[in-house]
Amino acid sequence: MENRFPVGKLEPEFLATLLHDLTIDDPSVIVGPGIGRDVTVLEWGRDDLYLIAKTDPITFATDEIGHYAVSVNTNDVATSGGVPRWFLATLLLPEEGSDAHLTRTIFKQLNEACRKLGIALVGGHTEVTWNLDRPVLVGFMLGEVRKDRLVTSEGARVGDALLLTKGVAVEGTSIIAREIGEELIERGFDEETVRRAANMLHEPGINVLQEAQIAIEAGDVHAMHDPTEGGVATGLHELAIASGVGIAVALEDIPIFPETEAFCDELGLEPLGLIASGSLLMAVAADDADAIITACRDAGIECARIGDCVEPAEGVRIRRGSDWFDLPRFDQDEIAKLF
Repeated sequence: MENRFPVGKLEPEFLATLLHDLTIDDPSVIVGPGIGRDVTVLEWGRDDLYLIAKTDPITFATDEIGHYAVSVNTNDVATSGGVPRWFLATLLLPEEGSDAHLTRTIFKQLNEACRKLGIALVGGHTEVTWNLDRPVLVGFMLGEVRKDRLVTSEGARVGDALLLTKGVAVEGTSIIAREIGEELIERGFDEETVRRAANMLHEPGINVLQEAQIAIEAGDVHAMHDPTEGGVATGLHELAIASGVGIAVALEDIPIFPETEAFCDELGLEPLGLIASGSLLMAVAADDADAIITACRDAGIECARIGDCVEPAEGVRIRRGSDWFDLPRFDQDEIAKLF
């Protein structure tokens, strides 16, 4: 009997075997499925625009699930250099505890998040589903990108600078505070720290559309990637796989929110493996790194150079002090340890 999969993403080596067996003969598919690819890119009869498609579920968070769903799907469209336009949602509700109030609340969240970003909520599906213990919301986002501005996660080049916006780990920290806030207070955290961490969903926020657009205007961006499950560490591995490069980063250069560090120390979690929507990974021309960092900071968005793209033979490594180590990959997100 084969071993059961653990909670989290499928191991990329196994996923690669599944994708290898796919046959896509449609010439309108410009970018199809692949490890580390954030979106599908399609021709759709426009001379100047590609259609962008993305789907992503929300499975860990329960509080403000509608806001999470819109943002994480928006983020992947943003990494293509595109603009999100249309959103569909499949909402699966548990038998226990589902009522009109809960459903209206989630729909209100979806509507507010879409309106804020100028996105049309155009359809989906809603049902009460057997054997769920929490709502599950699966989003499907469509967007557009100018053909001459398409960016993918496959464009990183040896010699590129690696930039990270905001810090580690916006989404994971907010989820922890929202889901187990009372436990954190019982463990000695003050209410203001927990409240501030919970609000990281909105400030600095888990949406990266603004910084993606700023970066593209400010310099030569070769690749962008939205680190989600498995955190920034797994996002760096995915970027390396997609682009066929090695990666070298320095731990001391990776900004980690103090709330994130404190929660992870208390709960025995690794910050770099914690679900990380809200951060944007970018591989940019080294000569343009400072201009992009400055443009983001001028807009009130923190941005840091955390390392470089190197030869693929060097692997994916992290420097702690003066010593280099292989950067761990987290196929199971650290937050899964809490659920």
